[in-house]
Amino acid sequence: MSSMMRLISILLAVLPFLGVGNALAWGRIVNVTQPCVFHGPTGYAWLANITSFSHCSGIIISGLKVPAGVTLSLRNLKNTSVTFQGETSWGYQEWAGPLLSIEGNNVTVKGAPGSVLNGTGELWWDGEGSDGKTKPKFFKLKLTNSTVDDIRIVNSPVHVFSINNCRNLTLANIMIDNSLGDKRGGHNTDGFDISESSDITIVGAKVYNQDDCVAINSGTNIVFRNGTCVGGHGLSIGSVGGRTNNIVSNVLFEDSLIADSENGVRIKTKSGESGTVSNVTYKNIRLENITKIGITVDQSYGATSKAPTSGIPVTNFTLVNITGTVNAKGTNIFVNCGNSSSCESWSWSGVHVTGGKKTKKCLNLPAGISCS
Repeated sequence: MSSMMRLISILLAVLPFLGVGNALAWGRIVNVTQPCVFHGPTGYAWLANITSFSHCSGIIISGLKVPAGVTLSLRNLKNTSVTFQGETSWGYQEWAGPLLSIEGNNVTVKGAPGSVLNGTGELWWDGEGSDGKTKPKFFKLKLTNSTVDDIRIVNSPVHVFSINNCRNLTLANIMIDNSLGDKRGGHNTDGFDISESSDITIVGAKVYNQDDCVAINSGTNIVFRNGTCVGGHGLSIGSVGGRTNNIVSNVLFEDSLIADSENGVRIKTKSGESGTVSNVTYKNIRLENITKIGITVDQSYGATSKAPTSGIPVTNFTLVNITGTVNAKGTNIFVNCGNSSSCESWSWSGVHVTGGKKTKKCLNLPAGISCS
């Protein structure tokens, strides 16, 4: 055996202990029959030097410890898989993030049994959310024709999933557990923020947080199904307005539970802005112990005067079988529309929300809709 071959053999034997599997040596591929594996406290240094994963049979992130102030970034992925094993964690630093970013086409992102992405949000939480300490967002996705499956996330510093410029993406069986933030000052811990994306399906999600379970700021053909949302601000459209893209259309929320949350069903459009919200359906949604408002459409979001405006009409808004309870101090239904044309073509059936107050402050209700 030549001295070079002997050196390669030795290196391949020790690489797993240095933080990268034996598919890589000196940042280049030497054995493509195995996935590229990055793990432990040294694995990130190896990963950061890889400019292409095109020759990897897959990517495994196993017990990786990411340094403070940097993004675990997997870019330009194509026709491959990313698997998380064990606990992936990040060091503490005040910065905007994201902690994790994955971009590509035809990518499968999955969590192995028992795996967890631990944001150690308790190190940042100060009760001020996006204010106070600078907190990193967690997980940025820019994927097409891809799936994200069986991912468990705990203790995000602030917003969790940022789904931006994605096409034909399915997220299945996602667990977001920020329940510790209820007592430790978690805030603005949105579960799924969606913008400028199309054909997005989220199924089987469980979200325990302190803000919107889902917030759709812009996008088309979006489905949230068989989900559980606890402790946050409910299933939301918006806030819409003031962005580059202010169009939301063809959205379906169905067969889901919203419990112990400030709001249940919510559409929020910004005062004084322009855009459209159309063809939105909530179907078979169960509310339990909503503390603020069970069902709300508010076209004055963000206005100090709280006067609704009509620049972002809400049309073809359908509710089917929305049932459940609101806390006695809360309000069952509140609708605040700018004028009669800014809230048109609404169809509500099987809406039965009780326990809270009935308000006489609703404005410009569409025909056939009641706040009582």
